[in-house]
Amino acid sequence: MELLSAIHGRQTISKMKTDAVPRELIEKILSAAAQAPNHHQVRPWRFVVMTGDGRKKLGDVMAASFLERNPATPPEGLDKTRALPLRAPVVIAVGADQPSEARIVETENISAASAAAYIMALSAQAFGLGAIIRTGDWARDAKVKEFLGFAPDQHIVGFLYLGYPEALPAPYTRPSFEDRTVWLE
Repeated sequence: MELLSAIHGRQTISKMKTDAVPRELIEKILSAAAQAPNHHQVRPWRFVVMTGDGRKKLGDVMAASFLERNPATPPEGLDKTRALPLRAPVVIAVGADQPSEARIVETENISAASAAAYIMALSAQAFGLGAIIRTGDWARDAKVKEFLGFAPDQHIVGFLYLGYPEALPAPYTRPSFEDRTVWLE
């Protein structure tokens, strides 16, 4: 797939088949992500890959955390929360390290991890997979971070859901850059 076509044609895929994604394919996607630019070559990204029961364990942690904050939640509400990581056969949590030395800037680490997540989404598309990057409250949840092995002050830049698409959405035209660009000449 030609690079600019991939970038302009990338689509968010939220409905995925339950078919397993081969580990070798996931590893190729992770290898591509590790090529993301990063200041001072600190490689600040952290990837936690969940498949099979790993997704169920994440769902259990999410449900327990939700119940702790919302004790009146009925069982069906918890089941809905518990099922969130099961929307795709692969979920990759993408985290960013805190700077380990003064010359490293936190936003640079977050930017590098975000770039790695985007590279994963593009790579998934090149391999015929669908991908969606989700954030939300779960990316900031203390129990989720602990389960994933992240420190409380580490950022989760997103959860990448990967799988074979159920169907491809209709192509759409994205807005141009013109209204978001100023030229200083």
